[in-house]
Amino acid sequence: MNEELRITKLWVIIVAGGSGSRMQTGEPKQFLELCGKPVLMHSINAFADACEGIRTIVVLPALQIEYWKELCSRYNFMVPHEIIEGGTTRFQSVKNGLSLLSGKGLVAIHDGVRPLVSRKTITGCFCEAAKYGCAVPVLPVSDSVREVSGTSSRMLDRTTLRLIQTPQVFDIALLKKAYECPYLPEFTDDASVFEKAGHIIFLTEGNLENIKITTQNDLLMVEALKYQESIPTK
Repeated sequence: MNEELRITKLWVIIVAGGSGSRMQTGEPKQFLELCGKPVLMHSINAFADACEGIRTIVVLPALQIEYWKELCSRYNFMVPHEIIEGGTTRFQSVKNGLSLLSGKGLVAIHDGVRPLVSRKTITGCFCEAAKYGCAVPVLPVSDSVREVSGTSSRMLDRTTLRLIQTPQVFDIALLKKAYECPYLPEFTDDASVFEKAGHIIFLTEGNLENIKITTQNDLLMVEALKYQESIPTK
């Protein structure tokens, strides 16, 4: 972590509101075990390891908070973090998390089911946000893509498209101000809220392994990558 970030107050809000319906399991996806501990613990650890002294807020549905505390006890998970109840939408959940922040600094908003975000992506996003007020990690699109309208479709130029990841990092004061606006259905991430408030979105490099676990196949891929990561190099 560079010297500029060492003297900046850093926060991360980890949003973990999944129900596990698309995983076809009774367990919410953020609590599924990955290499010996729940997915969410890996996500929290990624930030604790990348940024010394970062303050962590975990946003959970009300009915999952006590269960999360039980898991922390069961797995002896000691990384300091605050817990706050989420809302009915991701927008409201992030807004609830932001209510715990005050003063100047930078805040990362991260999906709790992206456990393989790299140190490089985390520190890179914070560094770029320190310069530009925000930073959003992206990947280029490698597949051909088409836009569908009714029964017709048209080819899009994939070189102009990017896949969006998290963490999305922002100046705290600017993001809190942006979240004062009313909720709109097009707010699919924090960058869309920030852009609606009149700010320019700065894109930066993400990491390919930073998969969002949504399906069983995603979990299998993440398990394979995590296992490979744990093998010592000669």
